[in-house]
Amino acid sequence: MSKKANPRRFADNEASASLKSLRISPQKLNIIASMIRGKSIEKALKDLMMCRKRAAKDVQKLLLSAIANAETNHGLDVDELFIREAYVGKSITMKRFMARARGRGSRIIKPFSRINIIVGISEGAV
Repeated sequence: MSKKANPRRFADNEASASLKSLRISPQKLNIIASMIRGKSIEKALKDLMMCRKRAAKDVQKLLLSAIANAETNHGLDVDELFIREAYVGKSITMKRFMARARGRGSRIIKPFSRINIIVGISEGAV
């Protein structure tokens, strides 16, 4: 009477990693994600290393985590990996208050975002 195991969401030649609460707006994070989308792993890591954006270091850590997942959990060859998908979404939004003139207040919105990276091997290389 045990519960059935969840089916695998990705193909056998894919692995993923996700980051759920990154303190940067999704619009800014999407610039970095589009910079690495579809590239090989080594090219994407070089681009992230040279990128001057603040969130590039966090995306680089996430990409290294996806590579480690592919190698450890699924036995994929690291040299043949490329980034299949890198997509960004909204997460929570912290709402803060700042005092203004004449006893008024204004709202400060501090957005968080989430990012998912899926790495895989092309079908021609399998």
